[in-house]
Amino acid sequence: MNPTHLGKTSALPASPQEAVLDYVPNPRAGSRYMVRFSAPEFTSLCPVTGQPDFAHLVIDYVPGETIVESKALKLFLGSFRNHAAFHEDCTVGIGQRLFEEMQPEWLRIGGYWYPRGGIPIDVFWQSGPPPADVWIPAQDVPGYRGRG
Repeated sequence: MNPTHLGKTSALPASPQEAVLDYVPNPRAGSRYMVRFSAPEFTSLCPVTGQPDFAHLVIDYVPGETIVESKALKLFLGSFRNHAAFHEDCTVGIGQRLFEEMQPEWLRIGGYWYPRGGIPIDVFWQSGPPPADVWIPAQDVPGYRGRG
């Protein structure tokens, strides 16, 4: 595999569609383990008002033959900064793209969106039931003040 970004200068992609995600061989192929990425400063734009939306994303996956390269993931997530989409579209779209391209055994994403208009929105997606023999910790993102 020839990573696009690793060890190179890379500009932030203009859109998620233009972002290239790199995958590298799983260094522990044959071992079942979980990987977690936390992105507490994720941003996108409201497709109606153009105002910024902010979220804390948590991505958990059990690798198959490849793992996602972290710099490429960072650039992919950053490409949403000027992307107009609803919370549901961003969260589920990120999870589905990673699952389709990387082909892990299992993947879940939690999108914990900060309130706009007083309403926080949390969006969750997973590829299927979690593997029974892998430790899958809770995401434990604190509830937003004012949630009941």
